[in-house]
Amino acid sequence: MTLRLYNTLTRRKEEFKPLHPPAVTFYVCGPTVYDYIHIGNARVFIIFDVIRRYLNYRGYRVKMAQNYTDIDDKMIRRAAEEGLSVSELADKFIAAYEEDAARLRIRPAELQPRATEHIGPIIKLISRLEERGLAYVSGGDVYFDTGAFKGYGQLSHQALEELIAGARVEPGERKREPLDFALWKSRKPGEPAWDSPWGKGRPGWHIECSSMAMHYLGETIDLHAGGADLIFPHHENEVAQSTGATGKTFARYWLHAGYLNIDQQKMSKSLGNVLTVRGLLENFNPLDFRFFILSAHYRSPLSFSRDLLLQARSGRERLQELADNLYRALAGSRREAPDGGEKLYSAIKAARDRFIEAMDDDFNTAGAIAVLFELAREANIYLNREHPHNRKLLEQLLALYGEANEIFDILDLRQPDSLDEELRQMIARREEARRKKDWATADRIRDELQAQGIILEDTPHGVRWKRKTDT
Repeated sequence: MTLRLYNTLTRRKEEFKPLHPPAVTFYVCGPTVYDYIHIGNARVFIIFDVIRRYLNYRGYRVKMAQNYTDIDDKMIRRAAEEGLSVSELADKFIAAYEEDAARLRIRPAELQPRATEHIGPIIKLISRLEERGLAYVSGGDVYFDTGAFKGYGQLSHQALEELIAGARVEPGERKREPLDFALWKSRKPGEPAWDSPWGKGRPGWHIECSSMAMHYLGETIDLHAGGADLIFPHHENEVAQSTGATGKTFARYWLHAGYLNIDQQKMSKSLGNVLTVRGLLENFNPLDFRFFILSAHYRSPLSFSRDLLLQARSGRERLQELADNLYRALAGSRREAPDGGEKLYSAIKAARDRFIEAMDDDFNTAGAIAVLFELAREANIYLNREHPHNRKLLEQLLALYGEANEIFDILDLRQPDSLDEELRQMIARREEARRKKDWATADRIRDELQAQGIILEDTPHGVRWKRKTDT
């Protein structure tokens, strides 16, 4: 099977051919750490966490860098509002991001550089652009000359005339043309500043990512990724300044995650509908949100609502319940028990092949999850059979779900926790009441257990229990 991905640069699916296989270099634009991340940010980080995991599953050795933008206009304004230094503000929200990411099971990148710790490489890159005639100084600021770079607009696939029509010059900017962008900004009163050949100042936003990506991953990297909102101008400007400085292709494949809306509306502070990850997780299981994100193709727009998240929770819990039941059945299984026929063995093999086929098709997580549900139907049929369960077959089922969960991380794959003695005795009394056909007592005990968060399910193999998930 061949992995194919959609490259924003070429606007088509292409076979993935890294520069130095099995090594893969992967850069993801990280958060600007002036506030708590919202669920739209989280969609991006979850998606590229899963893509990185899948590449590892397919045998690649991924080296990922995800930066922190810890100096820009938003950070300077927010720090002043809170009475903090910019570095103190950055420390606060980097710690908050890492807490939120950990709860969402987003694994840290191997490299997590901060822009302010790479001023030297940034200045070096700007100097290279200046030497090549692609940068100019104006009033103490340094700008990239987009008119001098052939091919500007290639990533966003827009003509220069269209880009110019949508561009604007911000107050205080001294650039020659509307599309030119700042590489270095001269110091303003009260702002952090560093020494440079152009005087004290700080880097522009776009140059930070190019510099850190090339510093850690090389002048040509395999994958560069971020949200669709970054295609223009951020990633367009990265292409121009990186290729302009080196004369080489900067990123061979560009991946972009679609927008996440709230109840069919764009998230914005003006609408008052920005939902932070912290706010979400006050009421919802982070694994349900992770499952919700992966239930749609990463490039597609996705609308969030409470009802849709509850639907996602219901779906994820069906898979979680299957996993719990497989572990319980494993405890009482036998090596010499009938294996249940070749049908389920074949279904496991076919499911693994179709799972990989879906993920190889531009990381189609929705299609891959559908495969897990299809196999779950076969697995549940087997679990509900009267004869003892075959241990090898259960182990193979758990192995497949374990492989998928290593990539998606939406389940807790472990032996379900035990009940205390009082609850076990209540379940035993209910079973005795059912044997005596004392339905009133059985129903009363079931209700009492449910009030304590224990849900019972009667099966041909006896009663199964699970803990109720709060809304």
